[in-house]
Amino acid sequence: MDNLALSTILNRLPEIEKEHNVEILYAIESGSRAWGFESTDSDYDVRFIYKHQTDWYLNVMPKRDVIEYPIIDLFDYSGWDLRKTLFLLNKSNPVLFEWLQSPIVYIKKEEAYKLLKELAPHYFSPISTIYHYLHMANGNYKMYLQEEYVKVKKYFYVLRPIMACIWVESKNESPPMEFSRLLTELDLDQELIEDVNILLIKKRRGIELGLEPKHEIINKFIEKHIFHFENETKYFDPRKKPDSKILDEYFIQILKS
Repeated sequence: MDNLALSTILNRLPEIEKEHNVEILYAIESGSRAWGFESTDSDYDVRFIYKHQTDWYLNVMPKRDVIEYPIIDLFDYSGWDLRKTLFLLNKSNPVLFEWLQSPIVYIKKEEAYKLLKELAPHYFSPISTIYHYLHMANGNYKMYLQEEYVKVKKYFYVLRPIMACIWVESKNESPPMEFSRLLTELDLDQELIEDVNILLIKKRRGIELGLEPKHEIINKFIEKHIFHFENETKYFDPRKKPDSKILDEYFIQILKS
């Protein structure tokens, strides 16, 4: 990562804490830079989990539980309150599972992070996760990859979620954030891997806005797996979630940490 960008982010996060009177427990990079297929002008998608003072939570009416800022000079900051985070964990939110695995970490309060990582696997739902990624892949495929000429960039917004579905089906665990791990640790056809690597080189060089002929090998791979998951996911066994009281216990522990 560019040193100037890193310095900008590390200086901005404490300012956000002061502006909202919160403590950031965990801050990471999300999006293409964390996935490993960023272009030279990709945004910095900074995401974080934060907590308020305990008395902030003692109220009848709900309060705003997200912090968001408009994108300025490629920097995009947004975060979730701790209570919202645990609520989303209970729903097996795949985005939260991605955050907890990001390879680029800006802030990590060790005790809070340890508790979140300890809790997360108990709430992982293979069905919910596959539906999330399948919906993402299918939507992008129908919108961007049907024509004879397509944008390089759009392939990755279909390939990554499809490979995430394959990971869940084959390993029964939350998929990694890094695209390179999906590409190398899954049992994929070598010809497909070579085609995808060619696209990766083009994307990282910033060649993503121009059109080029669609890749038949990649399109067939995508079509095959969209069809597969649309028809097979319904047969997956759902996991039973732990009692929600456990979330309350962890919520209190993290507030005190």
